[in-house]
Amino acid sequence: MPVDHYENFPVASWLLPARLRAPVEAIYAFARGADDIADEGDATDAERLAGLAAYSRALDAIEAGATPAEAPFERLAHAIRAHALPIGLLRDLIDAFSQDVVKKRYRDYGELLDYSRRSANPVGRLLLHLFRRTDAESLARSDAICSALQFINFWQDVAVDWPKGRVYIPQEDLARFGVSEAAIAAGDGGGAWPALMAFQCTRSRELLRSGAPLGRTLPGRMGLEIRAVVAGGTRILDKIDAARGDVFRHRPILGKGDWARILGRALLRL
Repeated sequence: MPVDHYENFPVASWLLPARLRAPVEAIYAFARGADDIADEGDATDAERLAGLAAYSRALDAIEAGATPAEAPFERLAHAIRAHALPIGLLRDLIDAFSQDVVKKRYRDYGELLDYSRRSANPVGRLLLHLFRRTDAESLARSDAICSALQFINFWQDVAVDWPKGRVYIPQEDLARFGVSEAAIAAGDGGGAWPALMAFQCTRSRELLRSGAPLGRTLPGRMGLEIRAVVAGGTRILDKIDAARGDVFRHRPILGKGDWARILGRALLRL
């Protein structure tokens, strides 16, 4: 990492079986392309929504049996058909990215969970479909990991999201800890800010831990991949905690030493 939108999910890495790298790359290209439409550059909101609508139309065409020739849809169509991937999960991604264009604040944790259900959880569920592990327990654990990683990304990127007009910390939590948005604008990590961030990190850590057993129940490389993801997310949380939540001056990133630790924990099945 750093944990940064779809880099939350290692993509077609050497840990994955070779036969699954192509469909994972296809899913990633679709998700990353749509996310960039919603988030990058200087397009207007209307232009962003129009671009995402084109992605939805491409999914309609694939569902109807067509294979759009343009990237990233051609590879995605082949992956969907080869692995019977649920198109509804891909629609959820587009729905979440469209929401990102127009919704800049979240009232409470429930709203944030609803967003991650569509913005992050579909990626984990698609990976489980590739591995044919779609039992309820595996799906629930995957959802916990993916939502936790989404939230860790939010806490890591408070200062990055502010210029985009976005605040993902729930409004009820800001009020509870007595932290104003003016503190975010000023990059003020003092006052009640450390306590607010400690609360968010603790909640995300517990969610991540609740999904962690998935990395021990999935076989071989997939299990190793999940354990590495969990260890990476945990390491980012450790760094936020060590900085007392001051992500304005100390945005956490992972260096070579961190990666060695992450791989060690994954190999030891921690």
